[in-house]
Amino acid sequence: MNGQEIESFPPEVVEKLKTYVYRLIDPRNGETFYVGKGKGNRVFAHIRAEQNFGGDEIDDKLKRIREIRVGGFEVAHVIHRHGMDDKTAFEVEAALIDAYPGLANDVSGHSNEYGAMHAKEIVCRYCAKPAVFQHKALLISVNRSAAETSLYEATRYAWKISKSKAKQAEVILATRQGLIVGAFVADDWLDATVANFPGHEDVRGRLGFIGREACDAIKKLYVGKRVPDEYRKPGAANPIKYTW
Repeated sequence: MNGQEIESFPPEVVEKLKTYVYRLIDPRNGETFYVGKGKGNRVFAHIRAEQNFGGDEIDDKLKRIREIRVGGFEVAHVIHRHGMDDKTAFEVEAALIDAYPGLANDVSGHSNEYGAMHAKEIVCRYCAKPAVFQHKALLISVNRSAAETSLYEATRYAWKISKSKAKQAEVILATRQGLIVGAFVADDWLDATVANFPGHEDVRGRLGFIGREACDAIKKLYVGKRVPDEYRKPGAANPIKYTW
């Protein structure tokens, strides 16, 4: 290619790639700052998005790309694994996201029940008894957000969920990689706005709840128990599950 940056793949290459997982690397320090999966020329779409973006509010990924470009460098595109089906690519992508902390990915909804765990967590998860649901329970995966704030805050904000269905829940159970780690009761579900939830950012089209920790009797029923297998599917990305 005569040393020139590749901006797209030839058709014959696209055909061979199938679904792939890629990394974007900052050439200034060799740091991987984004992991993604796709087909065709998806890996190059982020560069085009940054070049065509004219707004003021820019996300971390595009900001990093812009800083690289303004500095006179080019983002390095690495195809980490290719020739996969979508399900396999999802698992590879999830594993890489676990392996590279501090990514610019928006991974709040990208939960993976089979992700990175300490050996002790593995034992706790698979030795725990499965929960037997005696209430209409709303399961919310807090795999990533629980490490950044309190368990209550991580569980209550902000989710893409039907308000009418959410209000049917008798208990909200926080789960982390297949284990129930918290139980809460919602008094109300509200739009995810600063006005309703001071200290948070507006998240358009999502909801949060105002509530409290469940009573000891309910916590004893569920906390420390394993989410039954029928509610966990490898590769499932939706952090919300219903038991009714």
